[in-house]
Amino acid sequence: MSGHQAGDAGDAAETTAAAGWGALSLAISPCPNDTFAFHALAHGLVPGAPAVEVTFADIDVLNGRAAQRRDDLVKVSYAALPWLLADYQLLTAGGALGRGCGPLVLTAGRADLRGARVAIPGTRTTAYLLFRLWAVDQGVASIDVLPFEKIMPAVRDGRYDAGLVIHESRFTYPSYGLTALADLGDWWEARTSLPIPLGAILARRELDGAALSAAVRASVAAAFADPAASADYVLAHSQELAPDVVDAHIKLYVNEFSLDLGDEGFSAIETLLTQAADADLVPRLAQPLR
Repeated sequence: MSGHQAGDAGDAAETTAAAGWGALSLAISPCPNDTFAFHALAHGLVPGAPAVEVTFADIDVLNGRAAQRRDDLVKVSYAALPWLLADYQLLTAGGALGRGCGPLVLTAGRADLRGARVAIPGTRTTAYLLFRLWAVDQGVASIDVLPFEKIMPAVRDGRYDAGLVIHESRFTYPSYGLTALADLGDWWEARTSLPIPLGAILARRELDGAALSAAVRASVAAAFADPAASADYVLAHSQELAPDVVDAHIKLYVNEFSLDLGDEGFSAIETLLTQAADADLVPRLAQPLR
């Protein structure tokens, strides 16, 4: 991989040096996969890339910021794309897709969701879109949005019957006495044989998307080349997590699709949004993804 990474950094320098960048606003989550992938870009370590001013927020907040067009670069849920592509373009690097990394439906022992009160991390998250595709006949009684870090305690304490969780919750839910009723990543992969598209990186349409994709790709490549360089930055924004959980999180969510979506990545995104549109859960895409 190292030769490929060196080429990415050189490409970024060539494609961004003449762009006349001013500082750009970048909004991402404080989760380890984002801080790991964007460490080099955030710290001015990608030659020729723009300076960025970073804002951290929960994914539901990030989706809302994108809807308000508040940021130049922003991490969003793939499920939110149908509402955002008029103003933003999809970058080919920096996002989160993969296998074995899907959202989980957790309970304190329930065998089904009939009549259940369910806590979710956001109405336009990929997790909730998958949940809606999966839970068509489950008979859920009500849905409430909570910050994702509050979902497991709420289910543990009986305030909700089930919770839809993402990110590092895959590794920590047993410590809350919870069990996984469903793994929506496994369900999706069995249904489509495709990776699960979780988080996308978008840039304003008036910006140079190819150059920004190259800059983000170089940042991800730098993280792979020297994981220790970002360790303090990653841990500073994930202080509630044990180092082994942080490492497992990064290994699961930062992968070859973070360097480049490729044909398989685009196929996964298009399949998800087409199936969701067919089920009248999202609008059909008005702009092509590529």
